[in-house]
Amino acid sequence: MTVTIYHNPDCGTSRNVLALIRNSGEEPEIIEYLKTPPTREELADLIQRMGIPVRDVLREKGTPFAELGLRDLSLTDDQLLDAMMAHPILINRPIVVTSLGVRLCRPSEAVLDLLPNPQRGAFAKENGEAVVSADGQRVAKDSAA
Repeated sequence: MTVTIYHNPDCGTSRNVLALIRNSGEEPEIIEYLKTPPTREELADLIQRMGIPVRDVLREKGTPFAELGLRDLSLTDDQLLDAMMAHPILINRPIVVTSLGVRLCRPSEAVLDLLPNPQRGAFAKENGEAVVSADGQRVAKDSAA
């Protein structure tokens, strides 16, 4: 099986997702999308396969989102894709592709639903939050928090 991650090594969520993939025993194909952006057709296909609106893949924080006026709801999907092609930093990450589907993995534990192999051991995010127990099971979130 092949797992592909559209990755930004400067992003903590992306690093956590990569580590969770590796914790399942997979060594994914890593596409550093800022260095090697997907083509317009590839990005449109990924978004279509995720089943989410193009706008939901736009990243605001740390990008030229505001300067480009991308908050304007009258912009078409084509215009939004044009902006992401011109400024790949606008593509939210990480996007993961497996045989089970395609997903924007935010929060990072969303990747667990895409991995066919179980986690091989405990995992905590970089911030210390436990995600997987020592027996490889997803840690339940405290609903009172």
